[in-house]
Amino acid sequence: MAAMRWKNWKGWAAAAAITMAAGQPATAAVPLPALGANPAEVSVSGLSAGGFMAVQLHVAYSATFKRGAGVVAGGPYYCAEGSVLNATGRCMAHGSSIPVSTLVNTTNSWAASGAIDPVSNMTGSRLYLFSGTSDNTVKPAVMDDLKTYYQSFVPAANTVYRNNIGAGHAMVTDDYGGACSTTAAPYINNCGFDLAGEILAQLYGPLNPRNNGTLGGSFTEFNQSEFITGHGVAATGWIYVPQACTTASCRVHMVLHGCKQNYTDVGDQYVKKTGYNRWADTNDIVLIYPQTSTAATNSCWDWWGYDNANYAKKSGPQMAALKAMVDRVTGSGGGSSLPAPTGVGTSGATSSSMVVGWAGVSGASGYNVYRGGSKVNAAPVAGTNYTDTGLAPSTTYSWTVAALDASNAQGAMSAAATGTTLAGSGGGGTCYTASNYAHTVAGRAYALWGLTYAYGSGQSMGLWNVYVTTTLKQTGPNYYVIGTC
Repeated sequence: MAAMRWKNWKGWAAAAAITMAAGQPATAAVPLPALGANPAEVSVSGLSAGGFMAVQLHVAYSATFKRGAGVVAGGPYYCAEGSVLNATGRCMAHGSSIPVSTLVNTTNSWAASGAIDPVSNMTGSRLYLFSGTSDNTVKPAVMDDLKTYYQSFVPAANTVYRNNIGAGHAMVTDDYGGACSTTAAPYINNCGFDLAGEILAQLYGPLNPRNNGTLGGSFTEFNQSEFITGHGVAATGWIYVPQACTTASCRVHMVLHGCKQNYTDVGDQYVKKTGYNRWADTNDIVLIYPQTSTAATNSCWDWWGYDNANYAKKSGPQMAALKAMVDRVTGSGGGSSLPAPTGVGTSGATSSSMVVGWAGVSGASGYNVYRGGSKVNAAPVAGTNYTDTGLAPSTTYSWTVAALDASNAQGAMSAAATGTTLAGSGGGGTCYTASNYAHTVAGRAYALWGLTYAYGSGQSMGLWNVYVTTTLKQTGPNYYVIGTC
């Protein structure tokens, strides 16, 4: 996260790269949907580097993020002023004072020049600020300065500042994660406090009760390369769309992870375990979860200028890309209004294939089929079933289906259907026998919380070290299972 030990960040980053060398999931050629969401109901929140980035987006694109921002362990806009020394010093450790008045003046100057949106847009927005009393990575004093900074632009009555919970440097939940006061991967802590719900309630007002059961909407891995290539941004991100939002105009909230929290680093934990989705599901809020890549410094969003000198302005590459994602979701073009296919199921399992079937959608010219969020069909499927091949024996998979209109624009994603392949004889594929450590270095597996998991199948391989040896069989592109050839 911004939770890195900057005094030895090069060595730390190299070690972390070895630990997490699994790569982003295979690029899904799914365009981010144009849902016609309400452009007046857009907000953003983030943790650590994501918190600094949330402030940047809210201030620079105040005409877009009108509802406001939730900031967890972040700091004032342009706090680093383009310097990594400022970033790691005053903006995290608070070893020296942050020049808040100077940053306010810079904000006003840039707004006057058009480099960022007019500051008057922020007078109607709302803020939720959070700082854990045990956070020694981004000190509470930094968040105090953020509150002071915002007092120049956002009415005090529109701000909530919670700073009395003994949380470490982490996103806080009421039922998932590590011990509340710790600072450790995946930087999600169970403090018995529903921070995501508190943020959304402050930004949008009273909410319907959250859905603590099975969610009714859909997760989709979307193609971020439409908006940006390189610049420390991954090829794909994630979006959660409540069922109601496939036909109605909904709110939009962008959720920004911290350093070392992207999909490659922690899997889907930040996307699915931070508490946002269950509130979004019952309150018609579309959630966009953009992702950095491991090419970014410690997988951080750019809040000190590691990628571009204009990182905090509207012209910053990451900034422009994230804003364009919101524009797509609030737009009405580029997607299809076709409903999600129903009756999705599996049948005809073999040791290496599965038949996925569904009910036809009126007006559909074809369909796309996704396994675990990645599209598996090379060309649109003309019928209402598809045989997915190249699977591993005795493995459970999940499939979803979306209809395409005459222009090949994709409609809503179906509910998921699961199926388990039959046991096989062990033949086929290419096998690799190596230590769990070597598998992660080679990109065949990834490490999480001291354990090793096969990339693709997610099968547990045991402890991550040089002493445990495992044989992995590659059964498809970037897909490995424990087995023999």
